[in-house]
Amino acid sequence: MSDQPRRPRTSGKPYRRPKKDPVRILAFEALRAVDERDAYANLVLPPLLRKAREKEGPEKFDARDAALATELVYGTLRRQGTYDAVLSACVDRPLGEVDPPVLDVLSLGAHQLLGTRIPTHAAVSATVELARVVLGDGRAKFVNAVLRKVAQHDLDGWLERIAPPYDEDPEDHLAVVHSHPRWVVSALWDSLGGGRAGIEDLLRADNERPEVTLVARPGRATAEELLDEDAAVPGHWSPYAVRLTEGGEPGAVAAVRDGRAGVQDEGSQLVALAVANAPLDGPDRRWLDGCAGPGGKAALLGALAAQRGAMLVASEKQTHRAGLVARALAGNPGPYQVIAADGTRPAWRPGSFDRVLVDVPCTGLGALRRRPEARWRRRPEDLEGFAPLQRGLLRTALESVRVGGVVGYATCSPHLAETRAVVADVLKQYPDTDLLDARPLLPGVPDLGDGPDVQLWPHLHGTDAMYLALIRRTG
Repeated sequence: MSDQPRRPRTSGKPYRRPKKDPVRILAFEALRAVDERDAYANLVLPPLLRKAREKEGPEKFDARDAALATELVYGTLRRQGTYDAVLSACVDRPLGEVDPPVLDVLSLGAHQLLGTRIPTHAAVSATVELARVVLGDGRAKFVNAVLRKVAQHDLDGWLERIAPPYDEDPEDHLAVVHSHPRWVVSALWDSLGGGRAGIEDLLRADNERPEVTLVARPGRATAEELLDEDAAVPGHWSPYAVRLTEGGEPGAVAAVRDGRAGVQDEGSQLVALAVANAPLDGPDRRWLDGCAGPGGKAALLGALAAQRGAMLVASEKQTHRAGLVARALAGNPGPYQVIAADGTRPAWRPGSFDRVLVDVPCTGLGALRRRPEARWRRRPEDLEGFAPLQRGLLRTALESVRVGGVVGYATCSPHLAETRAVVADVLKQYPDTDLLDARPLLPGVPDLGDGPDVQLWPHLHGTDAMYLALIRRTG
């Protein structure tokens, strides 16, 4: 028998094998992992890119290939809501009836057509070739037909057709235009306090790729050392922060490889610094990070504690995350202890600590820049699941700190149900407490509101939307 591919009987043209495009195949594989395994792109993509860079031959990635694959994955996930609305207008059946792998290919094509500068012909042909490789010729024809419809308008043209007018339904308009679920738009708007300009700026910021921010761990590395890296500039607010402005690879930084520095959003750094510097009455010898995984804040707190002769206890419920905390703290210049313990059932006596931080589990709506898929996974009912845990952890923190000591309650969510509502509810049960004004502990940071708590924002501060309330035990 001949090894030559057979020519399809329905065509007069010889069969042509599809061209394999390593960049788009990798992007498709990442999207499938996010969809099938509920994986996070920021965890799935790096090992895929590393493996591609290690290959020899034509499939080996260079820096431009890695940048394009990253843009295709993150851009597709960020704009998924908008692209779904566009594709719904181009497909003759509900999107829920389209096979998920086909929908992933269509979304990749829509992003290339509507969200990048890739020429129309190249975007369509490259996506159809991808479909032939990963889906087969039959479904590739469907992909081709749909993308040709998508290509009839640019993004602005599509938004005029698919988004309801702002005056008729402002929340739905913003949800479609800025690719956020409607309930998330509503929640963020409530947290901001109204006004169209602010919410649009925030939603735009959520769709921008954030810079990589490093932290120089005190006593082990300096910001000046990190600034010697290519395209490194100082952070906006934290004295330990350095930003890699051109998407630099943190693993290429010696101090990061050695554990003397780490990757940490500047908002997270500011929370740790505020807790470390909050005024308290009495001794300052024992600190607790009550929700320490995966270890970024614990590593910074441990380094700051070491400078003052204090000891940090880092507690994390999940054993594997406690291992990550131990790795982050390895080499800390002062005493520390990592324990695997349930923060709502403390393994220590009441009043054991001078400073306590609880960065509680939450919906993560403040980090949608970094985890764009989270906006599509979260549901309003998730708030009810987190509420008891958040209140329980704050109660334990208040019982774990001595009189005169300070508790920091933090979340990476600006949702009022996870921030001020939790603090207000719990403090009703603890009248012998004072809310401290956290704003002076973030020197130089503007737009911090009326206090006493602090809400950071991507569009105002260039950070994740971290929330912090500082509470002193008075009795």
